[in-house]
Amino acid sequence: MPQKITMTTPLVELDGDEMTRVLWPLVKEKLILPFVDLKTEYYDLGIEERDRTDDQVTVDAARAIMQYGVGVKNATITPNADRVKEYGLKRQWKSPNGTIRAMLDGTVFRKPIMVNNIRPAVRSWEKPIVVGRHAYGDVYKNAEIFAEHGGKLEIVVTDRDGKVTRETVMDVDGPAILQGVHNTVASIESFARACFEYALDQKIDCWFATKDTISKIYDQRFKDIFQEIFAAEYRQRFTTAGIEFFYTLIDDVVARMMKTRGGILWACKNYDGDVMSDMVASAFGSLAMMSSVLVSPHGYFEYEAAHGTVQRHYYKHLKGEKTSTNPVALIYAWTGALRKRAELDGLPDLIAFAGTLEQTIIECIEQGYMTGDLALICEPKAVKVLNSMEFLDELSARVAAKLT
Repeated sequence: MPQKITMTTPLVELDGDEMTRVLWPLVKEKLILPFVDLKTEYYDLGIEERDRTDDQVTVDAARAIMQYGVGVKNATITPNADRVKEYGLKRQWKSPNGTIRAMLDGTVFRKPIMVNNIRPAVRSWEKPIVVGRHAYGDVYKNAEIFAEHGGKLEIVVTDRDGKVTRETVMDVDGPAILQGVHNTVASIESFARACFEYALDQKIDCWFATKDTISKIYDQRFKDIFQEIFAAEYRQRFTTAGIEFFYTLIDDVVARMMKTRGGILWACKNYDGDVMSDMVASAFGSLAMMSSVLVSPHGYFEYEAAHGTVQRHYYKHLKGEKTSTNPVALIYAWTGALRKRAELDGLPDLIAFAGTLEQTIIECIEQGYMTGDLALICEPKAVKVLNSMEFLDELSARVAAKLT
């Protein structure tokens, strides 16, 4: 075994829940620790620890990313009423992703991991469709009221000088629900620039859509900011690069996306990006075949598995059954974080290692060795369908063979 690759600055490691929590240490044990002298600052974002600390651990983890610059996050539970009962929680804690993104700001870029033996469900898609999701505000940092007796539902703003502005949403006679969402011009501007820079870096077109025909202040402002920044700062750079910026309505862009060949950055508002990134990932093959990174305008990076905690497989695991849970997105979270840390610290060997691990995953799947989710849709048929442990062992052996 060759000498381990050294690190100088730790990654901020954010652990998670259920089946992905089971796989997380196995990914490290089999694919990283044999080859890298791994340094991390560990934070347990499992639901029990978030409940025990009244979610303070999530805030502490976000602050650690702000201190060190690069984090890697496992999948976590955002509890609903059923989860509160299941885990005996104090309350329905907010999404840890929402909390972290609100503190770091920025844009989440999610890109399908393509292999040549799995064709996208949409026949016209030949290249990846990257979803650029605005990671601040909207429903993820909202306020909600259940107005049991109805009444006048209002938006009220008190500015720094004490001036009050009111807007009536609706007068209702019976029980009603009210939600207030917000965004900031500064965050929208950083979102626009992040998307334009990403498109230039990848040399792909950038598409953006809202519903400004209905939302004539909120969505209209998103549209105006994108168009103003593009015209002032990016039009000539896009022309030189031979790429385009295209704006349309959200329903129109969904229809157009079904006919494109791909090779596009789809810039989405927060909720749109949440929904559409899962749709894109699934259509390209699997939610577990998607890389994801939060890029903050303040120079912070958080790499994550873009899928959930794989609850159904976890229940099987608790019964002692073997599962064929796909760990690829978890591994890509680690390789992305290690690569970025290496770029910031000037560690070419660590950059090369991240690339070797990713290439090994692609080769392994393309040669027919894969987990059950991929075996259902691959052509030709899988050579061997592996459970999670077998897949990690296969990857470990292949990486070791390349590095020795």
